Amino acid sequence: MSDNQAVIDALKAAVEAAPGNQALRAHLAGLLLEAGQFEDAVTHYRKALDAAPADSTLKAALAEAYLGAGKSDVARVVLDDLMRSSGAAPSALLRAARLYLRLESLPEAAHAYHQALVGDPSLTDSDLEDQVGNVPLEEHPPEKTESQRLTVVSTEEDGGPLIEVERPRITFKDVGGMDAVKEEIRMKIIYPLSNPDLFRAYGKAIGGGILMYGPPGCGKTYLARATAGEVQANFISIGLHDVLDMYIGQSEQNLHRIFEVARRQTPCVLFFDEVDALGANRADMRHNAMRQVINQFLAELDGVDTSNEGLLILAATNTPWYVDLALRRPGRFDRVLFVPPPDTVAREAILRIHMAGKPVERIDYGRLARETREFSGADLRGLVDRAVERKLHEAMRSGKPVPLTTQDLLFTIKETRPTTREWFDSARNYAVYANEGGMYDDILTYLKIRKNDLPQA
Repeated sequence: MSDNQAVIDALKAAVEAAPGNQALRAHLAGLLLEAGQFEDAVTHYRKALDAAPADSTLKAALAEAYLGAGKSDVARVVLDDLMRSSGAAPSALLRAARLYLRLESLPEAAHAYHQALVGDPSLTDSDLEDQVGNVPLEEHPPEKTESQRLTVVSTEEDGGPLIEVERPRITFKDVGGMDAVKEEIRMKIIYPLSNPDLFRAYGKAIGGGILMYGPPGCGKTYLARATAGEVQANFISIGLHDVLDMYIGQSEQNLHRIFEVARRQTPCVLFFDEVDALGANRADMRHNAMRQVINQFLAELDGVDTSNEGLLILAATNTPWYVDLALRRPGRFDRVLFVPPPDTVAREAILRIHMAGKPVERIDYGRLARETREFSGADLRGLVDRAVERKLHEAMRSGKPVPLTTQDLLFTIKETRPTTREWFDSARNYAVYANEGGMYDDILTYLKIRKNDLPQA
């Protein structure tokens, strides 16, 4: 056994004895990186970052470990995160510049090197200077406008799923319409954070859950991200693949670790998409394993072993009638909000966004918005795409761009069936025949169905 390996083994034993000693863990990760044991280095760097998510030196080292392990895409994610964070150490920026060079990303390498020298002019590197000194800084890709990625953390030591923690830039000003939904979110989430003493005086905790439901493609995920941006909170989006695992008991552990990461990032908006798959009605289940996942979900929502103060939980589903009733108990998802298709004002704004940058002529956006009442945001995007495809055939025949007109889009509207109709066909039945407690009253209002006209039980 080499002397270096003996030191590594001794440090591993020390870290196992004192898992909270992050300096010791970081030192171990550095030795593993030097020894070419990249996977082990990744494991320990991720654990260290879990405790110190803003440490730029650890992020740069983690990116190098990922690159050594052949995971260049993940390495790039970590590097991009590092470059978008404020207050990064100059030495970490210099390391990032060298790693970007290995990824053959010259503009990013030049930008990282420039930022390193701004922070510490003594870090001049002749090799880097030769390779990126002449790269114009204005070639750098623009920052993401919707969300700034803060960090990437792991949920387990043996290479478990990564969790992206973001800081969204968008707010409610970027969400067209949905005024009633936004006001409900303000009352449940935003006002408690901005007036904590007032809410505590009434015994109201800061946190809780909101379940959003409605047809697919109507902006539930976008609204959740805007909520985090509105309160300047961290944002974690969780999909089914982040939780479910083929091995018994692993899904419950994944859920617990996800909540633990979110609790360390408070104030944080934790968003669950397709929550009906995680919180389906247990009475309809034949397999006990999935029941245990739901029980774990309920326990985490209740904060059985720890506090959920400052943890804001949003969830979205297209099928609320399949969600277990226990999830809607007070203290869990006690606010259930209907997210309808965009209204006229929102449809006009969405159409303008999708038409931006395209050759157009005499577009009457107001008329188009009025003609697309049942269209979701996704339907509107598809509408524009189909109109463009038809126009492209004409442009290829003439050899020059042909502008889109209002009539082109009206013609496409007549050929398009909104995807929301199928959803409302199902939702209408539940709203009419299974509306215990008035949960689906908003659907009846949207469909202009009066309760007095409903069949009597």
